[in-house]
Amino acid sequence: MTDATDDADDPLGPHEIEPSAPEEFGLVQVWWGDGKGKTTAALGMGFRAAGHGYRVHVLQFMKGGTSSVEDVRGEYNAMATMPGISYENAGHYGWHGFVDGSEDDEHEARARGALARARELIDGAADADLTSSFPLDGDPDDGVHMLVLDEVLYAANRGLIDPDDVIGLIEDKPEDLELVLTGGHDRPEYVTERADLVTEVGKGSHPIEAGQGARKGTEF
Repeated sequence: MTDATDDADDPLGPHEIEPSAPEEFGLVQVWWGDGKGKTTAALGMGFRAAGHGYRVHVLQFMKGGTSSVEDVRGEYNAMATMPGISYENAGHYGWHGFVDGSEDDEHEARARGALARARELIDGAADADLTSSFPLDGDPDDGVHMLVLDEVLYAANRGLIDPDDVIGLIEDKPEDLELVLTGGHDRPEYVTERADLVTEVGKGSHPIEAGQGARKGTEF
């Protein structure tokens, strides 16, 4: 078994991350369902891509925090220290449709702002050469290899943004951009036929049903 203390020359050991470009990116992924793990899976994939030196950006549509969850999540700290991956959160405080003191019209405004931002990022990728490497700390507007739109499907399913606009993002994305869409408990029929990978994350059981709240280190 290999561990992080092994010599850096070991082909199975860790190596310094250098800017690189993927050879086979360009698919559309959809992660949806009523089970826990959609964002976790997308972020894990983003970290894996960044570990190869690819440029990754995460845009969160909904996760704005609640009274039971700290504003600074563990993944934000991890992304801030990881070369090649960056994030921005456009979500309004609270969750749309929940009695948490948040205003639904503000949720809609923030979601529409995130949609406009997603278009900017896709336009930036379209203007870039995605077959080349990017600086690991480069501006995501100048191009990324993987774009994660976290909870965009949740926003569309709840009518905060038009599902046709999500389709537009898929249609306008450049050929070599890996586009990852997550969120929602309802099957997003409007995108599943346009996606290359569709994963339903199903709930077998969840501790929230027994009164367990979000836990630091697992949910945030």
